[in-house]
Amino acid sequence: MAATSGHWAFAFGVLGNIVSFIVFLSPLPTFYKIYKKKSTEGYQSIPYVVALFSSMLWIYYAFLKTNTTLLITINSFGVFIETIYVGFYLFYAPKKAKVQTVKMLLLSVVGGFGAIVLVTQFLFKGAVRGQVVGWICLVFSLCVFVAPLGIVRKVIKTKSVEYMPLLLSVFLTLSAVMWFFYGLLLKDINIAAPNVLGFIFGIVQIVLYVIYSKKEKAILKEQKLPEIQKPAVIVVDENMNNKKLPELTQEQIIDIVKLGLLVCSDKVHVASCPHDINCGVKVENIPKLQTVEA
Repeated sequence: MAATSGHWAFAFGVLGNIVSFIVFLSPLPTFYKIYKKKSTEGYQSIPYVVALFSSMLWIYYAFLKTNTTLLITINSFGVFIETIYVGFYLFYAPKKAKVQTVKMLLLSVVGGFGAIVLVTQFLFKGAVRGQVVGWICLVFSLCVFVAPLGIVRKVIKTKSVEYMPLLLSVFLTLSAVMWFFYGLLLKDINIAAPNVLGFIFGIVQIVLYVIYSKKEKAILKEQKLPEIQKPAVIVVDENMNNKKLPELTQEQIIDIVKLGLLVCSDKVHVASCPHDINCGVKVENIPKLQTVEA
């Protein structure tokens, strides 16, 4: 039974490595845009510094435990790729963003991680040390999983899924599932527990994406402009073999009449109502037009 559980744990650990590998590579399009623009304007370094700190914590925890090789492999890759991301960000960031990023690195990676290692090494021993580090990882992971609530709030407020990438939400949900079963089969609550919250928030994001993407499509469909109908033919000369004269709209006819008033010295009162002949129109001293026979 224990051997079977170990095999299943290994299988979920491998799947977790694959999915997490894809998640770690998901920011590549963002950094390609930064490379093309030669600027980090509009982007922040916080997610990459936090991910770097998280990976370092899990590696430290994995070294204190047994049978957690797969936890070490994926988080080692995480440290590697997040270090590249942060370095790339610092290279293209403006001076103010560089200073803020360096401060975060010193505060979290150097100060925070260094303090955790020193305190746990000197104050705790054996299994207790692993438990303490595990609880620190658990609390930090819960904070990381709660972070997407800002995106969820923004989607609900704006009724738009522009800022919620569906593919990333799906992979984060799958990653939470894999690591939950990995921790469950290893009977490690520190690995399993945070991923329950990660799975719940992942499902919430996917559901919100489906709901609001449908609403966006419905709104866009309603906002389509109605087709402009062609103006009806108002003037037709029967002596031109039933050929239609150029089509005139009501506004064009009014403009023509007003132009005529400028030429004609007599006083003419015109009301713009082409369908009713009387229509309140008062005409004074209009010279009659003579018919010219062909």
